[in-house]
Amino acid sequence: MINILNALSLWILPCIIIYILIYALLKKTPAYEAFVDGANEGFKIAIKIIPYLIAIMVCTALFRASGAIDIIENLLKPVLDYFKIPIETTIIMLTRSLSGSATLGVLADIINQTGVNSYATKLAAVITGSSETTFYVASVYFGAVGIKKFRHALLAGILADIAGIVAAVYVCSIFFL
Repeated sequence: MINILNALSLWILPCIIIYILIYALLKKTPAYEAFVDGANEGFKIAIKIIPYLIAIMVCTALFRASGAIDIIENLLKPVLDYFKIPIETTIIMLTRSLSGSATLGVLADIINQTGVNSYATKLAAVITGSSETTFYVASVYFGAVGIKKFRHALLAGILADIAGIVAAVYVCSIFFL
């Protein structure tokens, strides 16, 4: 099975590219020109969203450097202990909605501190996979298209993140405790 997956992973991208080129040829679409136009538009969008990216990175850095995470951990400790949630995972729960790269850095710290087979590492990894960078997505994507009022989308995203975290804790408690 692993040999099949390895062969598939080697051939899937070239096959997709060949399919796209053949499809463009059959539709008589200038593939190279369409690619260049798309890349040009993507570059313009990237330039347009840089201020939003900088804002979310600064907010994440301020949140981590301010000591707010330590205060929140101390406040949540009784609840976390009751549900057998390791205190190390609190920062993952708090930063996941803000920044994916910050979360991956925190996940690496948890792995280094507690080991790869610890419950904290497994829970942190599942939380990372079951939630989204809601504030990042909202600020970048809505900012790219000029939407300024996205509070309802943000609320839905935060609720989805909370549901993902609760589900991750529940599933991990079943499988790993």
